Amino acid sequence: MNEILIKSSIDGSFQPSLFHKASSNKPRPLLVGLHTWSADRFNQERNMLPLAEELGWSLLLPEFRGPNLYSNPIGIEACGSTLAKQDIIDAVNYVSFDSEIDMTNIFLLGGSGGGHMALLMSAYKPRFWKAVASFCPITDLAKWYYDNPNYTPHIHYCCGGKPDGENIKEYVERSPITYIDRIAESNTRIFHGKYDKSVPFTHSMELYIQLSNNRSCLTK
Repeated sequence: MNEILIKSSIDGSFQPSLFHKASSNKPRPLLVGLHTWSADRFNQERNMLPLAEELGWSLLLPEFRGPNLYSNPIGIEACGSTLAKQDIIDAVNYVSFDSEIDMTNIFLLGGSGGGHMALLMSAYKPRFWKAVASFCPITDLAKWYYDNPNYTPHIHYCCGGKPDGENIKEYVERSPITYIDRIAESNTRIFHGKYDKSVPFTHSMELYIQLSNNRSCLTK
């Protein structure tokens, strides 16, 4: 895969991505793979590149401001921020100019922290994606803050403190559960195992229940 730098349409910074162009003389689908909570753009290369090559698709692995960890100097800009979300859209638009990308067939895939981001992206641009697959996602950051102590310090760092007071706004805006109506507009599938030790399956279950009660879901 080739490393590319894309200028952010929000803050003008240059953000890295990895890109594999399908060998074809006609437009091909694009798979956008999202890294996990504690990782960067290289995280899914081993998993997703063979799949893209088998399908004959192009593959984009965006950085979207890096891992959601306190060791990341720009971690506040990661973790589902508007900057991070727009980085993914900017990266897709960038590769579409120079490559044979079928813009009607863009697929988004992520697990855990990538599943969290996949749901945020389905809400951010619900009609942009042909389909979104979110595996074992974190859907409510305030809930996860108390669910898994191993990640509490990192959530605290990325969101500016505990999920209360002035900080609660960051938790709300970075949580997919906030955007039920928007997610309902997208073609999204959620997968979660009952015995997940990192992210309780109740995160996906609660989101599913709220989506099921959304009228726009029932009219699809």
